Amino acid sequence: MSEGPLSDQRLLTVEEALAAVLEAIPGPAGAEAVPVEAALGRVIAREVRSSTALPPWDNSAMDGYALRSVDTVSSTEEAPVRLRVIGEVAAGSAPEVAVEPGMAVRIATGAQVPPGADAVVPVEQTTPLDARGMAAGPRGREAAGPLPDGCLVHVVVPQGMSIRRRGSDLSDGAVILEPGRVVGPAEIALAAGSGVGELRVYRRPRVAVMATGDEVRAPGEPLGPAGIPDANGPGLRALVAAAGAVPVSLGIAADRLEDNVTRLRGVLDDVDACVVSGGVSVGPYDVVRSAFAELGSVGLWRVAIQPGKPFAFGLADRPGRPPVLLFGLPGNPVSSFVTFELFVRPALRRLAGRGDLGRQTDRAVLAEPVTKGAGRRAFLRVVAARSADGSVLRDELGRVPVRLAGGQGSHVMSALAVADALAIVPEDVDRLPTGAETALWWLDRA
Repeated sequence: MSEGPLSDQRLLTVEEALAAVLEAIPGPAGAEAVPVEAALGRVIAREVRSSTALPPWDNSAMDGYALRSVDTVSSTEEAPVRLRVIGEVAAGSAPEVAVEPGMAVRIATGAQVPPGADAVVPVEQTTPLDARGMAAGPRGREAAGPLPDGCLVHVVVPQGMSIRRRGSDLSDGAVILEPGRVVGPAEIALAAGSGVGELRVYRRPRVAVMATGDEVRAPGEPLGPAGIPDANGPGLRALVAAAGAVPVSLGIAADRLEDNVTRLRGVLDDVDACVVSGGVSVGPYDVVRSAFAELGSVGLWRVAIQPGKPFAFGLADRPGRPPVLLFGLPGNPVSSFVTFELFVRPALRRLAGRGDLGRQTDRAVLAEPVTKGAGRRAFLRVVAARSADGSVLRDELGRVPVRLAGGQGSHVMSALAVADALAIVPEDVDRLPTGAETALWWLDRA
């Protein structure tokens, strides 16, 4: 990686810059075994196999009576078959009796089907009987209370009726989760229900976040005559967490090279990436690129985007381990947010083992005219049109009507806070009229 004077560098496209960042990432940041419930949002690193068949044994799909289907072939509504009830099976209990001709066993939903039975009749299609053969309650009485001595079956019960067969969902040893699969609630339920206690997943990348600037103050601290609150540090740490990584705070560095180098060098053995806001331009106090150069290599610091443009990327080598990614983002909060979305978020998702690196894309139609700087790709903060219930509206062509969320200056955080998407205007267009179509990137608020 190399750099030259600002005047010698052409503006890189988004694609060129992102390709260079991703090329520096050899693969996910290692794997670890975690309990199933701790794997939410992680990516499977090794295929997962069921440790049991699902269901593990034949079980009842209904509350009712387990019986032999052949005993019901002559049953009708007017002339129901009478069976003797010889016991019951509750869910979680093993059967203690076997069904023989003319017999039935009361069974609960999910309970193991007893030996000899090949069907289950729902309780709604039976009438309980007492010891004298008299009705002990109305037909279809819920399958609770004292065990009846017998029951009337009012229908012909086909073989296999209301029985979930062993392995009908999954066989023992079946592959249930492939590498690269993102773990959601359904995957957790599947793994746990298959008897799996741990999942091997890619670990969450650890990312150091540092704000810079002599004028920057931690939120809540007195500003003094020339201070500003730190929006970038907390905001970037939140973006890191939302991207599936673990943020590590390095606080606020002064505009001095030694302070930047000391803070960054102190965490290189413990993180996968460092994200620094401010100090990446060409001002007399912009020392971040020099700090990156002392730690390793640096380059890639002019990109044709709006907001943004000053962007530093470098690598800090570690013997025997993948290098630490070094990201230098602009100091203006909106520029910092956009460059994170474009370059840092995809990198963190690749480190986490994700295959889907970019945002969900869509088509938008502008509800007002927009302008932008020449020669740069603009990422406008916009608000989508929504119905009263909050659902996104679309026009007859399936496009989402959008309006600007507010001022588009790189310092306007209020517009960023209400935006739910980024509308993209290409480099070769300086203005677009009302009704023009643009590409759309949905943000996490969509």
